[in-house]
Amino acid sequence: MTMAVSYVDRQTLAVLAPTVTRVLRISEPEYGFLISAFSIAYLVGAPLAGRLVDAVGARRGLLGAVLIWSLVAALHALAPGFGVLFALRIALGFAEAPSFPGAAQSIHRALPPAEQARGFGVLFTGSSFGAMVAPPLATFIEARLGWRWAFIGTALVGLSWVPIWLSVAFSRGGRSVLDRRNEARLAPLGWLEWLRLWGHPAVLRAVAAVLACAPAISFTLLWGAKYLVRDHGLTQTEVGKLLWIPPLMFDAGSILFGHLASRRATARGNDGSPPRAIFGVSVLLALTLAFLPYSGGPKPAMIVAGIAMAGGGGMFALLTADMLCRVPGGLISSAGGITAAAQSLAYIIANPLIGRSVQATGNYTPVLWALALWIVPFSLLWLVWRPPPLTEHVVVARAGT
Repeated sequence: MTMAVSYVDRQTLAVLAPTVTRVLRISEPEYGFLISAFSIAYLVGAPLAGRLVDAVGARRGLLGAVLIWSLVAALHALAPGFGVLFALRIALGFAEAPSFPGAAQSIHRALPPAEQARGFGVLFTGSSFGAMVAPPLATFIEARLGWRWAFIGTALVGLSWVPIWLSVAFSRGGRSVLDRRNEARLAPLGWLEWLRLWGHPAVLRAVAAVLACAPAISFTLLWGAKYLVRDHGLTQTEVGKLLWIPPLMFDAGSILFGHLASRRATARGNDGSPPRAIFGVSVLLALTLAFLPYSGGPKPAMIVAGIAMAGGGGMFALLTADMLCRVPGGLISSAGGITAAAQSLAYIIANPLIGRSVQATGNYTPVLWALALWIVPFSLLWLVWRPPPLTEHVVVARAGT
């Protein structure tokens, strides 16, 4: 649910982009920089937030983060132009930085190793669920009260999460699961180990896979509304009726591929090798983004984008679960923060280029082909890269299943 809340707040601008950019006179390249502003802050903040969550725990770290980012998200309603909006996107990126590291630590502590791929599949549905909720909610409020109130309304969703988190994570059962710092394998490690983590083969391999699929996913999430308005002539309200389809299919892909990887991990005779065949299928699905310009109407376009998103969801679930089985237990949030930073780096580079390409060519076809082709080399690198062995506690846990 934490991931869902974070994505509702960060996606509201993308959903309202056709209206906000028109009213505030923001060009396509400037919009690309607005997207990158959030990612710049997330790039810097996520690894540090991972280190912080490893030290203080997900219970406290996520509670503080949600309170801060809900306030920042609501302040978007006051933006008079590009400059203030850029600063607010920076602030939102820093505030949301603990979201994925905290969620990754929670999954790792709550589930046995063999079930974690399935758990991460479910975890990523939170982000896509938030991306599903944001379009109809934001456009509903915008149509009745205006786009500024839409930012306030979606920010209130974050505050509704707080009492739920308090009742679950701060209960006796929640503390017993999330505060398992007394176990040696989960004890926070020092700054030297944190620095070494940046060169850990499992982390570098996961970063390669993130760089493969993140730009393609960002197009659907962050440019989908503008694409539907420009290429299919939809209104701002009509956009909200279709943009939920790709995130729903992202859910399906992350759950399905995570489930298949968990079944493989628990199968007799499993040697701990990465689920390469399953990952390869998810890559093939992600490549269908190249066919988006030839899909026909807006609904078929969103279905094609959804198929690509299903592949991207599978890639994220698989690369994350595989990485976290190969890094020290005390650095789980830090490892998640590094892959989150890699995703942000991909967004920072890709989105201004997308904006410039669209402004120069007047259409999205060259961008979509480039994004699809970009997936191939980094995915192949993940497939052929021999990973480090599973950590000792994962081997022992899997042997007992």
